Amino acid sequence: MTNLLQRGSSYEEVWNNFEWRIPEQYNIADDVCDRWADDPQRLALVYEDEAKKVHRYTFADVRRYANQLANTLRGWGLQRGDRVTLLLAQDPECAIAHVACWKAGMVSGPCSVLFGGDAVAYRLNDSGARVLVTDSANYPKVAAIREQCPALERVLVVDGAPQGAENFWTAIEGADEAFENVRTRAEDIAWISYTSGTTGMPKGSVQPHRMMLGHMPSLEFIYDFFPQDNDVLWSPADWAWMAGLMDVLMPGWFHGCTVVATATKGFDAEEAYRILSEHKVTLALLTPTMLKLMRQVNDPLSRYDIRLRAVLSGGEAVGAGLLEWAQQELKLSINEGFGQTECNVILGNNGNVFPIKPGSLGKPTPGTVCAIIDDDGNEVPPGTEGHIACKRPHPVMLLEYLNKPEATREKFIGDWLITGDVGHMDEDGYFWFHGRGDDVITSSGYRIGPGEIEDALLKHEAVQMAAAIGVPDPVRTEVIKAFIIPAPGVTPSDALAEELREFVRSRLARHEVPKMIEFVDALPMTTTGKIMRRELREQEKQRAAESAG
Repeated sequence: MTNLLQRGSSYEEVWNNFEWRIPEQYNIADDVCDRWADDPQRLALVYEDEAKKVHRYTFADVRRYANQLANTLRGWGLQRGDRVTLLLAQDPECAIAHVACWKAGMVSGPCSVLFGGDAVAYRLNDSGARVLVTDSANYPKVAAIREQCPALERVLVVDGAPQGAENFWTAIEGADEAFENVRTRAEDIAWISYTSGTTGMPKGSVQPHRMMLGHMPSLEFIYDFFPQDNDVLWSPADWAWMAGLMDVLMPGWFHGCTVVATATKGFDAEEAYRILSEHKVTLALLTPTMLKLMRQVNDPLSRYDIRLRAVLSGGEAVGAGLLEWAQQELKLSINEGFGQTECNVILGNNGNVFPIKPGSLGKPTPGTVCAIIDDDGNEVPPGTEGHIACKRPHPVMLLEYLNKPEATREKFIGDWLITGDVGHMDEDGYFWFHGRGDDVITSSGYRIGPGEIEDALLKHEAVQMAAAIGVPDPVRTEVIKAFIIPAPGVTPSDALAEELREFVRSRLARHEVPKMIEFVDALPMTTTGKIMRRELREQEKQRAAESAG
């Protein structure tokens, strides 16, 4: 196993000893699968199904099945650049299908099983997907929207063959087990991840093959110079999100490590300890919300053999209390990382290389130039608030937003990619998060765009106008609150609020359902008719302060 990073005793040493080497030709599948597959014993995936039965897949298995799927897709007439949507959770078939697409020069499209039909249809149509892979539990929502998705030709179901779909394993059975990977360029598209935006519908972040290499030095750094002997990775984070796919699964496979996957729904702290112990997990990605729940478990180390040596956390602030608990109880440092779909893991900590300042995002990861800039793209002095930004070129950056050239342009000020978050850098080079420069809601580690929630609410006949914001919550960071102007003649009621929640739940993801709904006569608007969500947030803060006082 060859690390991209050289170990060092100081941040400066590690940062200065690193330089990018991005080849012109590069295919992720070569690195995450094929180079490990000649060793028939090398374990790629340990999958625990819903009954907790364990299934093991070697890299040789992954290569064989991915080759068969790549040959099958080709046989159906799919070509280089065609899109395949994966509506799956931590299923072995999900990982195999990503690798198959990349091998064939096709484009995979991760899509969360939490999404309802409307959200799935939007992503299918925006990306122009020709094939979708899902499971029996999620097939009904696909069947219901199929007619709205003219480009979709075939649906594969991994655990059945309902009417209108084919069974995944039956479809690839008998296909050739050999496949020569397409010689893709590092700049060619590998996958498209949809990201929560503040206005309108989600944007497809176009992710090139080089992004795999762009992730690795950051993750090697935050996972305390992984890989080390017998490293095993696990996270409850869904592979439909960047955190699960590119902070755990693919970096693990890049270094030929075993990754643990589970079919569990929701997060259970006791279960988390059991998984960590039973599968000898050494590296984990756990959000602060998960860690807070784990902290409540009584004396876990007397009951479980925990071998964790590093934890990556993020999505919300890791406070001093959690850091102290992890140091005392788990004997490790929680290394916070910061990034986003379009430019992932650009700031981070490694508690063994430099002291962690509780609440800070850490420092720019090796190979990354970050700064706090003003609206004109000028770097501002330490202690001054501004945009948290990352300088291009950087191999972890998106190519563009799919079909949205204007949004792509707006993502940059000069050569600085704007994360949409504001903060400051202190005298020691640590970055600190102040808040969002936009209206994205952060709840239980998810970044949620209000636009999609509002769009779903507006489809209900009882709703004339809707606005969604995040309001502070001690456990989830924020919870979603929706403000509704009822349609003429509609009487607000608790029953209507519950009906609206159910309406959103059936269309979007569970984590996008408003916890609180308030019916109002008017919403604060700009002169151009845009909802001023900031005013609604301020109003909620004031209410909270008054009730606390």
